[in-house]
Amino acid sequence: MNCVICRNGETRRGAITVVLDRSGATVVVRGVPAEVCVNCGEEYVDEATSTQFLRTADAAAQAGVQVEIRDYLAA
Repeated sequence: MNCVICRNGETRRGAITVVLDRSGATVVVRGVPAEVCVNCGEEYVDEATSTQFLRTADAAAQAGVQVEIRDYLAA
């Protein structure tokens, strides 16, 4: 797909690291599948993937976690 930010680059499949802050919890999720622009580096994550790691961050915050680092696991 064409990058909507720079409009010059094409995206390629890759893996990124996402950092989320939720109610005092910082959750780092490594290896998240994404499309990454080869020109500007903009990252695009699909809805199902983002829903999954947002739930992970919410659960960590509810459990009282302050900092958590985990690898992405597909559902």
